[in-house]
Amino acid sequence: MRFTTIFFDLDDTLYPSSTGLWLAIKERMNIYMRERMGFPEDQISHIREKYFLQYGTTLRGLQVHHEIDTQDFLAFVHDLPLKQYLTLNPTLRSIIASLPTRNLIFTNADVHHAERVLTVLGLRDLFEIIVDVNAITPYCKPMPESFQIAMKAAGETDPSKCVMIDDIHRTTRAAKEAGLFSILYHETFPADSADAHLTDWNDLHDILERQ
Repeated sequence: MRFTTIFFDLDDTLYPSSTGLWLAIKERMNIYMRERMGFPEDQISHIREKYFLQYGTTLRGLQVHHEIDTQDFLAFVHDLPLKQYLTLNPTLRSIIASLPTRNLIFTNADVHHAERVLTVLGLRDLFEIIVDVNAITPYCKPMPESFQIAMKAAGETDPSKCVMIDDIHRTTRAAKEAGLFSILYHETFPADSADAHLTDWNDLHDILERQ
């Protein structure tokens, strides 16, 4: 295997989207924008989606265009009972533990949320470093600068030795353009969105070994 470092996305990647956790987080964003920022109810979904598409995250758009307490926002939207959505994943644990690479979390969420999710999944000890939204500010995935910061955190200078696994095709496409080997974890595989496509974690080793 030619790779030395793998960056794993967190939400909807290390657990399936069917859990509903990410939908619950988005609903918390709606509540925050309505109750704490005063956005009209009928405009919130449009504004949130607009910022997500334009900047990579709703939060980044709110930071650019509105006064927002970033840490208060992050704490509020992630304040959910994770055990109602997530359970231990021994199969994924075994797969990641068997990798000969350095494994990092690279997420647009914050480190507190990442640690809580990893703990519930039983994966926390498998990741040396969590590169979170605060570590890459004022950028976020899929901005090119975010990959540079993540690589620096990993002590990597050669992107060709790095892998990015993410469920969002914009992110895997950006990672690919930045020189990383990108794997899209999703049921669909749009053209040119990644170097490889993953729906079953049991296939990860074969994908990496073929490169």
